[in-house]
Amino acid sequence: MAALDEVRRLANWYTAFATDEARGISEIYERLALAVAASPELLGFLLTLPAPKRQPNLFFAAVGHLHGVPADVSRLAAIVRQDRERIRALMLSRTTQTNEPARCAAILPLLATLPPPLALIEVGASAGLCLLPDRYGYDYGGRRIEPPHAATDAPVFACRTGGAVPVPEVVPPIIWRRGLDLNPIDLHSDAECAWLETLVWPGQDERAQRLKSAIALARADPPPMIKGDLLSDTQSVIASAPRDATVVVFHTAALTYVRPQATRDRFAETMLKS
Repeated sequence: MAALDEVRRLANWYTAFATDEARGISEIYERLALAVAASPELLGFLLTLPAPKRQPNLFFAAVGHLHGVPADVSRLAAIVRQDRERIRALMLSRTTQTNEPARCAAILPLLATLPPPLALIEVGASAGLCLLPDRYGYDYGGRRIEPPHAATDAPVFACRTGGAVPVPEVVPPIIWRRGLDLNPIDLHSDAECAWLETLVWPGQDERAQRLKSAIALARADPPPMIKGDLLSDTQSVIASAPRDATVVVFHTAALTYVRPQATRDRFAETMLKS
């Protein structure tokens, strides 16, 4: 009974991913996820992995990284049959470290309301591309912030706002930044950056180009990255920040992947006491 319940939970996970996340964003991922949910063979393969490693975007990224995006579930099943050990090993060694630099457009208005200068600490920072909001440009519709003059090839992120969003006129000064991640991505490694690019879903061509531009920009002066856990190591990073700056600890998506809920709650409690 327990095994059957586990299969059902996994199938429901892939169905929910298809309908709630991939629909309208990546047609091929939607179709593949629905097909996986109905495939005893593919569900059986995924059940050989630890529960946190069964997530749809990790599975599809691992397959795509090794073989390209399969056109349909028949091709996906054939790939898994032929190369299950390499796919499994990649899923065990990697995580979904999607690093979407355009998220800086969402956090910039808040950063601009804080007393400058700023010291940024991102937990679950991946390659640290979201630690560089002062190197990008922004287009908020009624207001545009150009990239720094030196960053001639910097991406410009468009962002629609509604309500009383405090859209800034300039980017606040950032004098210090650190990224914390269990497995930091080395921006100087072509293989590491290739994994980042694989994590962009098929059909998201504009997002893929933004990522390439941000990687090229960041490689000239990468943000310092620290290998560590957000629960046990954030406080020591905070302690190392300059005293004359406003310290900002943030994440852009990392807590979504932190399980169980109690772990996220402990992190929130730690930050509230800091």
